[in-house]
Amino acid sequence: MVVRDWLSTMLNDIMNCKKAGKKQTVAMPVSKMMLRILEIMKKNDYIDEVKIEEDKFKKVIINIGKINACGSIKPRFFVKKNKFDKYIRRFLPARGIGIIIVSTNKGLMTHKEAIEKGIGGSLIAYCF
Repeated sequence: MVVRDWLSTMLNDIMNCKKAGKKQTVAMPVSKMMLRILEIMKKNDYIDEVKIEEDKFKKVIINIGKINACGSIKPRFFVKKNKFDKYIRRFLPARGIGIIIVSTNKGLMTHKEAIEKGIGGSLIAYCF
């Protein structure tokens, strides 16, 4: 089987490990975008630690924190700066709970940061 979306695979693996009661998972291969998403999740306290190891291939060891659910958003919806409410209601359980990771022309950020800066972008993933 050929994996076409490594981001979805990584986020699904995090959820499978969480459901199985494991504290750690390994993601391989890893892109810059995936590393940035993990940094955002760590900054918002959804995962505890991210450790990068480089042998023959680059891999990331992820220590799972207080995450309830995460996943990638497909298709990648493009959202204007004042239209985030529809997608917050769709992907997050309540208004103040969780984050949506958005790819903007200023880089990857949470939907809260995008609303503050007044920019739109493409929805990548959600986490709560």
